[in-house]
Amino acid sequence: MSHHTIEVDGLEYAYPDGTVALRGISFRIIHGESVAVIGANGAGKSTLLLHLAGILAPTGGKVRIGGMPVLPRTLPQSRRRVGLIFQDPDDQLFMPTVYEDVAFGPLNLGLPPEEVEPIVVRALERVGAGHLRGRPSYRLSAGEKRAVAIAAVIAMSPDVLLLDEPSAGLDPRARRRLIELLGDFAHTKIIATHDLDLAWDLCPRTIVLRAGTVAVDGPTPEILADESLLGNCGLETPLRLQGCPVCARRKTPSESPV
Repeated sequence: MSHHTIEVDGLEYAYPDGTVALRGISFRIIHGESVAVIGANGAGKSTLLLHLAGILAPTGGKVRIGGMPVLPRTLPQSRRRVGLIFQDPDDQLFMPTVYEDVAFGPLNLGLPPEEVEPIVVRALERVGAGHLRGRPSYRLSAGEKRAVAIAAVIAMSPDVLLLDEPSAGLDPRARRRLIELLGDFAHTKIIATHDLDLAWDLCPRTIVLRAGTVAVDGPTPEILADESLLGNCGLETPLRLQGCPVCARRKTPSESPV
C-alpha cells in the first residue's frame, strides 16, 4: 500500500526572518508505522509536521506522500491523505457546535448533508465523544476538545495522522484515554511530542531532531534508554526509566553501592 508511504528527502526550511528551522532532513515512513518525532524546543518538530501537511513550502528538498510530491498543484490530493491535529485544539475548532466542527471538512468536499451525518456520528463515536455533538466546542474541557479535533480529522478519512504535542494540557486521565484512542488507530501516525512516555507507549520508532537535523532515527526503546544521547539533544529519559527520587533520598550511606 504505497499510497501511505511518506518520503522526506533533504528537506530544508528558513523562516522569512532568516531563522533556519530544517537543515537537510531525510527519512522514509511506510504504511502503518507509528513514529515519534522528539527534540528540544526549536528543534524543528512542528515545522516538519507543517511541511508534511503541505502548509509550509520547503526552501530546499522534497516531501512525497505515496510517491506524489507535495507541491502547490498537488495540495488538494495530498491534504486528502494527511490529517494534521494541531497542538492547540482551539486552532481547529471554530464552528458553533461539535457536530458542525466535525462536519465542516466532509461538507467542504462537496458531500451532501445526508451522507455527512453518518460520517460525523461514526467519527465522534470512535473517539468516545458522541454525547458531545450538540455542545459548543468552546465550552469543552481540554481532553474533550482534543477528542473532537481528532474526530474532525478522521471524518476526512486520511491515510496519515500527524499530531503536534497531543498530550499537552491534558490531565492524567484524559492523557491515558488519548493514548488508548491513538493506540486503536491503524493509521500511519507521526507524533511530535515532548511526552516521551507517550512516545514509548505508542511509537515503536523514534526520530530525534537536533537544531533542524536528524540526530538519530531508530527503535524507541533503544533511543529513550540512551541517557547520554537524550542529554546531548536537550532531553531527559522518560519518567518510567528514571529512578524513584523519594527512594534515592531515603538511602542511607550504608545502602549505597561500595
